[in-house]
Amino acid sequence: MKHRSWTALSFLVAVSFSTAILADSITVLDGARLFDGSGKPAIENSRVVIRDGWVQAAGASVDIAIPDGATIISYQGKTILPGLISDHTHLGQYDATINGTPFNETTISRQLQQYVGFGVTTVVSMGVNGAGFYALRERLHNQVAIGADIYGADKGLGVPLGAPPVKVDSTQLDRPATPEEARTAVRAAASRGTDLIKLWLDDFQAAHLVKMEPAIYKAAIDEAHRLGLRVVAHIYYQQDAKDLIRAGVDILGHGVRDTLVDDEFVELMRTHGTWYIPTLGVDEASFRFAEQPHLLMSASVRKSLNPKLLAQFEDPKWRKSQLSNPGLSRWHRGLENNLKNTKKLFDLGLAVGFGTDSGAMPLRIPGYAEHRELQLLIRAGLSPIQALGLATGKAADLMMLTDRGRIEAGRRADLMVVNGDPTSDIDALERIVEVRVLGEIAPLTFTPY
Repeated sequence: MKHRSWTALSFLVAVSFSTAILADSITVLDGARLFDGSGKPAIENSRVVIRDGWVQAAGASVDIAIPDGATIISYQGKTILPGLISDHTHLGQYDATINGTPFNETTISRQLQQYVGFGVTTVVSMGVNGAGFYALRERLHNQVAIGADIYGADKGLGVPLGAPPVKVDSTQLDRPATPEEARTAVRAAASRGTDLIKLWLDDFQAAHLVKMEPAIYKAAIDEAHRLGLRVVAHIYYQQDAKDLIRAGVDILGHGVRDTLVDDEFVELMRTHGTWYIPTLGVDEASFRFAEQPHLLMSASVRKSLNPKLLAQFEDPKWRKSQLSNPGLSRWHRGLENNLKNTKKLFDLGLAVGFGTDSGAMPLRIPGYAEHRELQLLIRAGLSPIQALGLATGKAADLMMLTDRGRIEAGRRADLMVVNGDPTSDIDALERIVEVRVLGEIAPLTFTPY
């Protein structure tokens, strides 16, 4: 087994962190409440046995013997749950407007550490990934770099003079103008080893950008499927979502926000087995701090925001500009539609995942956004257990990851321990005691900016 080490580039704060798992080391986490990620009720007085970074056994303590030589840690009154999995994030963009050149490994490594500090142990970077992404992914997969494990959608395919409205060159984004160019871009991404293909095709609402021609996204989807790759699409409008599902898209990377979904949409999702990532917080993030500036005083916000960004959001001028933005009513309406649509699709048993678009812009704060997404899922009408199930087991299912997302024998010991019971009070996630990545305890403090 390969072991990870904390490098200067990764996480300098980990001076007291144990950097290696001893051969055949066994740790028993005993007495805690266990939410295993399956969506079933939590198990009281549980026992989790970890051997060399992997779960050997998990369940009620009366059913599991303690192996000889094990280190036993008592967690009475606490809850153990799987590390969260965020199926829609972006790496490297978060500090772009503050720290100059984005998409560098130092920035990305800090972001991955921040995710872990919030109990998010796996993230999927949905596009605009440069060449360095694959080397970092390999190091994380092989445990020679530290932070949330990553998967990604390569550069992604956007629209010439259209979406996404991000200033990057062809090393980080393809903008095919013809169906054949789309196929070429997909083949190139496949050759680099991408996990998914990402499409942006809408007009970004108020920006009124040119939409991607159907012939282009149909060619991209067809080529991806020919190569055994799934396709995720950025959407806003129900009609775009329907057209994409008919064209064979596998994952809708956002929730439908322009209207309430109708029976035709539901039937299309059911027939095609399409996954749906609501990203409830994408609209709310644009107004939440402006409408509730007291939230900027919370410890979780202050520890996760770049100080320059924090100063910007605390500036009354910024608050006034957000509250006077013509898009404010659209953001509110989009959130309300998204909440209702998510509850409807979940209740109907359709494939709902978990993601936030965190890192795509400064207001979508890595880690913090994932905690807020869980709160919004509960606001939508899901129970805490249902919401946590989406962020763990179901999020793993969306990415076809069978080695994480649930605490059961044969899976990675990616988990967190919290004070209290998040299966009845989701705010207990704010009281993280411990996060483990492949069984190793990770520091909960972040590298200073």
